[in-house]
Amino acid sequence: MVELTEEGTSKYVELNDGVKVHYNEAGEGHPVILLHGSGAGATGWSNFRGNIPALAQRFRVLAVDLPGWGKSDPVANRAFKHPEQVIELMDALGLEKAALVGNSMGGVVSIATAARYPDRVSHLVTMGAAAMTGIPTLFGAGDGPTEGIKILVGAYANPSFETMKKLCEIMAFDPALASDELVELRVEAAKAHPDHLANGLHAFMHGGPVPYQASAEEIASITAPALLVHGRDDRVVHYEHTLRLVAAIPSSRAVLLNRCGHWAQIEHAAEFNRMVVDFVENN
Repeated sequence: MVELTEEGTSKYVELNDGVKVHYNEAGEGHPVILLHGSGAGATGWSNFRGNIPALAQRFRVLAVDLPGWGKSDPVANRAFKHPEQVIELMDALGLEKAALVGNSMGGVVSIATAARYPDRVSHLVTMGAAAMTGIPTLFGAGDGPTEGIKILVGAYANPSFETMKKLCEIMAFDPALASDELVELRVEAAKAHPDHLANGLHAFMHGGPVPYQASAEEIASITAPALLVHGRDDRVVHYEHTLRLVAAIPSSRAVLLNRCGHWAQIEHAAEFNRMVVDFVENN
């Protein structure tokens, strides 16, 4: 089997408004679109490099850098419209339907896309995704920023190796997962696009709901089968968000992983890959 590399799978597509989007593509079959989280230096490749080879054996896998991250064009002043842009990307590539697999922010985007474009989403998979806003937490540590979000914002302000190491460590239950290789990938991606850092910091500092967050009514309307994965030890987004989601989405099931933080697809990659393959092929 040919080893997949970031460079060898790298592609670009231009959306309707001229925004250039970067993605990594591998494999053939039913389209599976992977959407990363919101941390500084996050990219489709850095979030999913441990999943792409396995999933590409069964599906056409596209790991996208959402606008405002990675090698895609910047987005200023919280002007995010990621659900619409996922559909624009699918249109540009001739994809009628796709399974969406989203971590954290990518999960929030996937949820909104599935709610607003039900005919275009075949399956919904989330890991560490936040549910609807405006509802007080029952089990999480208060209703302000979590410990993980505070560190995440700090990495936007100062994307040094030390800060990014701290970010990667809090994302995982096992700090050994925050390898120097992963940290360097994030630092390199962050520093390569200072405009992404400035815009991301502005977005977090100004707070409030974002346009890609689905409402409670939208979430309840989702018709795609949903697999909702969460780490019990997630210090960024408490797993009670997934409990809300599984209660709201009619055709859904939740998987709670012990000794797992915010990056289920990295910490439990082999099990996660098996779950996604089985879920997409048998639902």
